[in-house]
Amino acid sequence: MQNELTLRLRRYYLSYTGLFVALILVLAYLERQGLSPRWIGYAFLFFTIMIYAVIGILSRTANVSEYYVAGRRVPAIYNGMATGADWMSAASFIGLAGTLYLSGYQGLAYVMGWTGGYVLVALLLAPYLRRFGQYTIPDFLAARYGGNAARLVGVFAVVLASFVYVVAQIYGVGLIASRFVGLQFEIGVFLGLAGILVCSFLGGMRAVTWTQVAQYVILIVAYITPVAMLSLKVTDVPIPQIVYGDVLEKVRVLETQIFYSSAEESARRLYMERAELLADKIKRLPESLSEEKQQMTAKINERKLDPGSPVRELLALERQRRELPPTAEQARAKWSEAQRAALERATVPIHHGEAFPGDSDESSNRARINFLTLIFCLMVGTAALPHILMRYYTTPTVAEARSSVFWSLAFILALYLTAPAYAVFAKYEIYLHLVNSEIAKLPGWIAAWGKLGLVSIEDINRDGMLQLAELTLNPDVIVLATPEIAGLPYVISGLVAAGALAAALSTADGLLLTITGALSHDVYYKIFRPEATTQWRLVISKSLLLVVAVMAAMVAAQKPATILSMVAWAFSIAGAAFFPALVLGIFRKRAKKEGAVAGMVAGLLMTLYYMVRVQFDSIAWLGLHGIGMQPWLEVQSTSAGVWGVPVGFLVIVVVSLLTDPPPQKTQELVERLRYPAGL
Repeated sequence: MQNELTLRLRRYYLSYTGLFVALILVLAYLERQGLSPRWIGYAFLFFTIMIYAVIGILSRTANVSEYYVAGRRVPAIYNGMATGADWMSAASFIGLAGTLYLSGYQGLAYVMGWTGGYVLVALLLAPYLRRFGQYTIPDFLAARYGGNAARLVGVFAVVLASFVYVVAQIYGVGLIASRFVGLQFEIGVFLGLAGILVCSFLGGMRAVTWTQVAQYVILIVAYITPVAMLSLKVTDVPIPQIVYGDVLEKVRVLETQIFYSSAEESARRLYMERAELLADKIKRLPESLSEEKQQMTAKINERKLDPGSPVRELLALERQRRELPPTAEQARAKWSEAQRAALERATVPIHHGEAFPGDSDESSNRARINFLTLIFCLMVGTAALPHILMRYYTTPTVAEARSSVFWSLAFILALYLTAPAYAVFAKYEIYLHLVNSEIAKLPGWIAAWGKLGLVSIEDINRDGMLQLAELTLNPDVIVLATPEIAGLPYVISGLVAAGALAAALSTADGLLLTITGALSHDVYYKIFRPEATTQWRLVISKSLLLVVAVMAAMVAAQKPATILSMVAWAFSIAGAAFFPALVLGIFRKRAKKEGAVAGMVAGLLMTLYYMVRVQFDSIAWLGLHGIGMQPWLEVQSTSAGVWGVPVGFLVIVVVSLLTDPPPQKTQELVERLRYPAGL
């Protein structure tokens, strides 16, 4: 039966892949015949959404086991492919190469942490959770530790981590739709919401699984194709993973030429002067704010008295006066942010291949600490993400669960081995063809992405040329703009957009299903209405799916942070809340309910406390001066879990030792999880 299913799936997905490749070739031909880029974007968007909708409709179900765990009959290789798509979110597809572009060697922490986390999944969690069965992670916590306290804390952590994560995905969808289809960002966000719902609303995990397999095909083709073409263009070899080292040497030569040129040093000096001026204004608050308002009013009155003064200049001055902060605290926040940006531009950039950069041992150690703490948080976060662990409930057997971890890692590596090459090739193109170009003749993609706030330029030294210090690129733009940066056909840009959309939708589907599963199954069914019918349970789950999805879209429309930052926060939250309780629940019989609940709460609170206070200090939101704090040991907010995870382990162990041992029934459950029957 299982072999027959595998053969049928192979036939379906091979046909689907052939159809997708044919679509790309047809659109490439039509582009050469004059088809508008906008219609190419619409074609990719319509095809992908239509495919996902068809799979979602064909996979509709009213069976609880099918809805929550796809009937526990997904073959290992397809579960691995679905997990790969579930895992490779907008952060991996859009943000990873961009982070590697901006931070070079330091960005490898994401690659090492995320792939290393799957080792922990395979060794410590996946086989045991599959042997346990059931539907959700809070289910396991309730059964292992007893009572509903651990379940409720688990539900809260699931909802919090998954919500932060899903906001990042929907934000990515908004970027894609607004750039490649020409929609307003907020409209693009809600269009993406519709795409998410057609995948998961009718069929739950069953529909999401088969949709994610289809999405993996699109996203991996879309990710590798442009960088392979760029590699062929630059090196005559279409395998970027093996030749980007040669291009990195060329980048190193360009870095030396650019970083220390007289024009570049002039621009950096002007940014330093701006930073010093802002520091003086911050120091002299509130007097400096009053002076700013008086000077602006005087300029406006002077222009009004001059009959030859252009109306445009007067309107610009009026706008600048309106934009002045109304209070000293808001001025402090705004000017501090501007000062931080100016200091960043005034600093000599880091060489791409330089490990743990710094102009002193202290700064080098700080870079090393952040590198290692981020790897740690991403590893434990990977091993504790509820929407990933739920995937291992869908395999037929424990052996298949373990095998699917291998396949997951294999499919993920196809992208992760390509991301460093992506960053190097993109940097080579920008340094070679964009930096030191005439600003009046910059390519159109600069203005197009500038409208979305992801690219900005400023001719601070007024020489009419673009210096590197005058160019600001958001890391989320690198992958999406690489086809345009390299001058590739627009059909490749449309393909990348389709791949990014697939990555964002696949992860968002899994996350929304995890949130609504925790709320409907663990709270509504397990606690409030155990007698609820199957039909009513699914109605509640689908209703919650709509509510949570709309709330996430509303938050994403506010553009709260970069995609990768939001995802890293979610990993720290998940790691601190779940990793100690899950690992000790499987491998330590003495771990008890009181310890687990206290450890989960303590780890989560420690992580949130550190994350919120450090993040407030770094962005100074809305003038809320005094809320933030300086990082401990210079650890960034994205690595907040490095404090929460040890606290969780310590509290669980100590509290469990101070209370009576767990009942014999619980200890027998641990035995059954860890050892096959008969041993």
